Amino acid sequence: MIFDVKRKTLFESEEANFCYHRILGLIFMDKVSSYTPMEELTKIIKAIIIALMIFSVGIAGYMIIERWSLIDSVYMTAVTLSTVGFMEVHEISNAGRIFTIILIFAGVGYFLFLASIIMQSIVEGEIQSLLGRKRLDKKIRKLKQHYIVCGYGRIGRTLCTLIREETNDVVVIEKDPEMIEILNKDGIHYLHGDAADEDLLSKAGIEEASYLVAALATDTANVFLVLTARQLNPDIFIMARADSTGVKKKLTVAGANIVESPYDVGAQSMGLRLLRPSVSSFLNVALSRSKEAIQIEEMFVSKDSKYANVTLKDSGIRQDFDLIIISIKKVSGQMLFNPSFLTLIESSDTVIAMGKTEDLDKFSQALNPDI
Repeated sequence: MIFDVKRKTLFESEEANFCYHRILGLIFMDKVSSYTPMEELTKIIKAIIIALMIFSVGIAGYMIIERWSLIDSVYMTAVTLSTVGFMEVHEISNAGRIFTIILIFAGVGYFLFLASIIMQSIVEGEIQSLLGRKRLDKKIRKLKQHYIVCGYGRIGRTLCTLIREETNDVVVIEKDPEMIEILNKDGIHYLHGDAADEDLLSKAGIEEASYLVAALATDTANVFLVLTARQLNPDIFIMARADSTGVKKKLTVAGANIVESPYDVGAQSMGLRLLRPSVSSFLNVALSRSKEAIQIEEMFVSKDSKYANVTLKDSGIRQDFDLIIISIKKVSGQMLFNPSFLTLIESSDTVIAMGKTEDLDKFSQALNPDI
């Protein structure tokens, strides 16, 4: 697992670059009325169709009863239903007067009813939006050790998709109003506004968050965001995007734990495909999120695990789980690649293993029995 709030990340290790390089509606609004937005739209469409039918009946009535022309009948029907009070276009018979009275009561009453439906839909939509936003803010306030992703462009959206394979505790801060509809569709906790705004970051729960990703559109915005975030939470782990090489050092000085350039990562991936196609294919399979594929995962060793303070040769990991231990990261930060059978697994170590998803899940549970 590349992200996990219950264990230390591998991002700090240069040797583990190949792992994290792969990471680069209104869904939340509860119903106020018994109708969904689609049902509301259908109801309005049906009401408009009925109104057109009434208008058509009025035209046909005048044409049949009074023998008027089409334009005269349309005009008289419009005058009658709109109640503007103009005089009749021609002398009208008693049968025509009776028809007009019926048309007034039926038509005007129905049009008033139609107007009330439209107004009700507008008002309920505003209330639904307001209450939905309050409920969403309440959900965000309850989050602990969560992820804050600033910017929901191509990189931010892809990153959120990967994170949500592990947890839904993600809050996105997005300034572009055009992205709000996409956020609603994707079902993401979000806040609309400037990510560098201290009040908005506090509203996103930065004091309680474990990770922040600065994926804004410009380097300047990311530098300012990192400075602000580090000030609000000195312990948060910050990953920042850099479009230019020169800004990487500035982001690191500002407080970013890791600075990544999408262009560098993309170029490295393309180069690996050209120069080491077999290695590239293997990593694509191993680092994919497919349930059927062989995967590489990292797992924190709990002090309560039966594998804590046990050597690899005595652990029986290969026999019990059919996994390959690629590396063990010690608390000191030392990375032991291809550890020998005499290597001791200690509590608070991070074990990097490769195998099938179901076997990795079982091993992770064995390493963390309390989760």
